[in-house]
Amino acid sequence: MPARRLFYIHDPMCSWCYAFSASLQGLQQDLPASIEFVYLLGGLAPDTSTPMPIEMQRAIQQTWRRIETTVPDVVFNFDFWRLNTPVRSTYPACRALLAARRQGADCETRLLRAIHLAYYQQAKNPSLIPTLQACAADIGLDCVAFNQDLLSPAIAIALEQEIQTARAMSVSAYPALRLMQGDKQITITIDYVNHQNMLAEIARGL
Repeated sequence: MPARRLFYIHDPMCSWCYAFSASLQGLQQDLPASIEFVYLLGGLAPDTSTPMPIEMQRAIQQTWRRIETTVPDVVFNFDFWRLNTPVRSTYPACRALLAARRQGADCETRLLRAIHLAYYQQAKNPSLIPTLQACAADIGLDCVAFNQDLLSPAIAIALEQEIQTARAMSVSAYPALRLMQGDKQITITIDYVNHQNMLAEIARGL
């Protein structure tokens, strides 16, 4: 039987990915053991130090408000926009997850939760290296190894490879789910409220 894998394509600074967290957790818990779950980084925004335009800041804040009204129990700390100088750069946070992955798959998922907490609840800026280093320390990673890996060429190359894989799957928005069975690819519809609908769609696809 061809290998079965469910790819979750995401970005740690994507607000819709944050909104998907609870439903994703339910999906992972109930996913059949015969299907391998794979995290894949899509990469929303390359490295930059240029402040985010005011129009973009307003648009993202509006997205946060829309999420709060459509996805149960999801709230944001809007102090972020008052306390920080936002930049449109998510690649550092993506590389941080890859650096954490080197210390174990569970390290990647724990760091993802820590980044979400720092960004959306504590109004900290995950575009900044010190924020990411603090998140790694908070969850008990080997900080020396993490800091070396975070800035290494190997991690930068690994991120580019993941981004290219996501593009090859025709993923252009996050979060996204792709079910792979051999050469067969199936797009699974994201459901932010009821993960059972995604499980049913996966079963039909197989």
